[in-house]
Amino acid sequence: MMSPTSQRRQRGATLIVGMIMLVVITVMVVSAFKLSTTNLKAVGNMQFHDQALAAAHTVIENELEAAFYNNVGALVNATRTVDIDNNGNADFRVTIAGLSCMRSSLASTATSSSVTLPGMSTVSSYNTIWDFYVTVTDLTAGTTGVSVGVHQGVRVLLTQGQCDAVCAPPVGPCS
Repeated sequence: MMSPTSQRRQRGATLIVGMIMLVVITVMVVSAFKLSTTNLKAVGNMQFHDQALAAAHTVIENELEAAFYNNVGALVNATRTVDIDNNGNADFRVTIAGLSCMRSSLASTATSSSVTLPGMSTVSSYNTIWDFYVTVTDLTAGTTGVSVGVHQGVRVLLTQGQCDAVCAPPVGPCS
């Protein structure tokens, strides 16, 4: 049988071991919480980055679908808004910060027929390489207005007249 003195000592040791275990478990829970918060922020940043790229590409593609060669001068510093999630609210502001013709070269002309009819003309076409630099700013509520810069290279097929009008030397004129 145990004496009353040893029972009192054991009760105190149990309390100390229990407190140490409680502190260890608390530290583990706090560490796990901080780690999950950091991971959540990283995933949020990746999602923002991917959505910003999508917004930039959307604006660039829309501008290229328009009569691009007529708008070149007006496009620099032009601002567009993009609604990525289609909820009716603008999510991103995209500003075309820079646009430059990097290179032009005569496009290869493949003749579709060996017969040339009177009145037909051969129009030279030029492959032009453009560098779009856009900045994308987050407009969603509760954000800090973070901006991302995106460079996008694009090839545009232009006629000789269009190329001469928009590709400044030393890249052009394209004649």
